[in-house]
Amino acid sequence: MANVVVVGSQWGDEGKGKIVDWLSERADVVVRFQGGHNAGHTLVIDGKVYKLSLLPSGVVRAGKLSIIGNGVVFDPHAFVAELARLSEQGVEVTPDRLKIAENTALILSLHGELDRMREAGAATGARIGTTGRGIGPAYEDKVGRRAIRLMDLADPDTLPARVERLLAHHNPLRRGLGETELAPRQILDELSSVSDRVLPYMDRVWKVLDDKRRAGERILFEGAQGTLLDIDHGTYPFVTSSNTVAGQAASGSGVGPGTIGYVLGITKAYTTRVGEGPFPTEQDNEIGQFLGTRGHEFGTVTGRKRRCGWFDAVLVRQAVAVNGIKGIALTKLDVLDGLSEIRVCTGYRLDGETIDYLPASQSAQARVEPVYETLEGWQGTTAGARSWNELPAQAVKYVRHIEELIGAPVALLSTSPERDDTILVTDPFQD
Repeated sequence: MANVVVVGSQWGDEGKGKIVDWLSERADVVVRFQGGHNAGHTLVIDGKVYKLSLLPSGVVRAGKLSIIGNGVVFDPHAFVAELARLSEQGVEVTPDRLKIAENTALILSLHGELDRMREAGAATGARIGTTGRGIGPAYEDKVGRRAIRLMDLADPDTLPARVERLLAHHNPLRRGLGETELAPRQILDELSSVSDRVLPYMDRVWKVLDDKRRAGERILFEGAQGTLLDIDHGTYPFVTSSNTVAGQAASGSGVGPGTIGYVLGITKAYTTRVGEGPFPTEQDNEIGQFLGTRGHEFGTVTGRKRRCGWFDAVLVRQAVAVNGIKGIALTKLDVLDGLSEIRVCTGYRLDGETIDYLPASQSAQARVEPVYETLEGWQGTTAGARSWNELPAQAVKYVRHIEELIGAPVALLSTSPERDDTILVTDPFQD
């Protein structure tokens, strides 16, 4: 029996929410191990839509323990607001159903303000495409050893000194940006207004997970964003501020790497990204419009329109290697229904040379040109299929060809947003 890590193999938005929800029925514990409330998961359960941005996908299912790990940067006000939204939908998230790591760093209002000021002041070509929710500045403070952590809210005697240290860094930044400095009391009041709501969820997550592991319970680790937004392995600097790859599941939740048994890469049957940065197979044309409209490609959190393009096997093959992906969950195959031909990127041309990887250099990433292979499309429908026999022959050929190109098998095939419209090839928990 394997514990499973779910990661995005592209730029995020691959449909992790549905897959995590589908897998959570087989899991006992669901852990969010990085990111913040800048990522979103959309779940459709019995026709009811749940939109999550900070909470693990397991919270909508009774009998599952959900955990927010120390690798997450945690906005307590966003957390309380998300709890309220779920409550309106009939889901009550109590402290016995959700645990938050005591050592997770907090996102404060000053982080969001700094994030938005920087982005607004950047030249057009230098903008990252951040959501402006303070994720990056919060990670900066964490690495700079000046963050306010969740456990600090339970220690009012030392909290003022920690706030003073934080503002010793932020107030000079605010002065330089022409903004008003903050008084310590403003931050203390901000924290005190929410501390009673969040502290009951605080726990020693590493200990909880160790106990669950020893008891033989199944653990599902849920990442946010995608591999190509990883701070080290993504299209830097157009990336998020955390490690999104599978290795972060261990350090971001407090378990040993041996706890991880199976890495499942969520992979869209075409490619999308939100925000700025390189996108070799982007189709800024009628094909891109078709994919975006058919696939409802708008961000769960921001509502931003996603850029769309053909499947890029180079990028996914690289993600398979970096994450140690054993199998992929291929999503949104139905979006390609009806196309007479489908193109797949199998390599790049860079300065006259053919390469089979994405270069790390920003300037080189901007210069790569995709090398395409054209495949025959299909006129039948894949939407709602629950067995291989229900798929058009050309759709099956497309899936099999993707497997060959990326060097990983399809473990699950998703054919609609509904959780039961899933073809299971390999159960990751039984691998």
